[in-house]
Amino acid sequence: MLKLLRRAWRYTVAALTGKLDEIADPKVQIEQAIEEAKRQHALLSEQAAAVLGNRRELELKLTRQLEEVEKLKASARQALILGDQAKTAGGESKAASYEETAQAFANQLVQAEASTRDLKALHDQALQAAESAKNAVEQNAFLLQKRLAERSRLLSQLEQTKMQERMNEALQSVSELSVPGDVPTLNEVRDKIESRYARAMGRAELASTNVEARMLEVEKAAIDTQGAERLNEIRQSLALEGGGAPAEQPGTAAPVPVERSPEES
Repeated sequence: MLKLLRRAWRYTVAALTGKLDEIADPKVQIEQAIEEAKRQHALLSEQAAAVLGNRRELELKLTRQLEEVEKLKASARQALILGDQAKTAGGESKAASYEETAQAFANQLVQAEASTRDLKALHDQALQAAESAKNAVEQNAFLLQKRLAERSRLLSQLEQTKMQERMNEALQSVSELSVPGDVPTLNEVRDKIESRYARAMGRAELASTNVEARMLEVEKAAIDTQGAERLNEIRQSLALEGGGAPAEQPGTAAPVPVERSPEES
């Protein structure tokens, strides 16, 4: 169960990290990377300063220890000289006392020289550590400068990318002859009109192929024919009542009058 929970947690963290990378502002991420690089450089500089300070402290201790060694040597030498002088003067007890004093200085000298050797070994190590620390700081400073230059390049590239994206959006909106938003594009309006036109033509086609419509058309043609014949009959009847010649039938030629001589009249 615990193993399953760990796997689920790692999956959730990975998913959230990927989502965050998608929505994160690259400019903010660049600044975060630079700030982290500066923080690491400051931390490395502090550590290097501590190493260099330790070297400087060992140098001061070593200098004091060397001075102490020289002082003990001088004191032991002086005690031996005074002992020889006392022995020459016949003061055996005084000479023995100086001899003991010289021996005490010699013992201290031995301890001081041992401490000096230890300090010298530590100082040599501190020198190497300090040199490594300075090299590390110099290299990290060089890398930091490269990151700063890279930041400038990336920010410039990011601005160019944003400008290109805005240009692409503008070109796309111009190609559609419409700004993005609630305004429909010409393509959408054209599709709507064509759809309505197609439906209207379809209804007209259905209406023209309807049986009832053809029957009405035939009935109308028959009525028109009967009406024309009836109108012709009325016209003929009017001509007879007026004593005139009957109205000329459609499609027949008018009679040609025959001239008579005076005798026949």
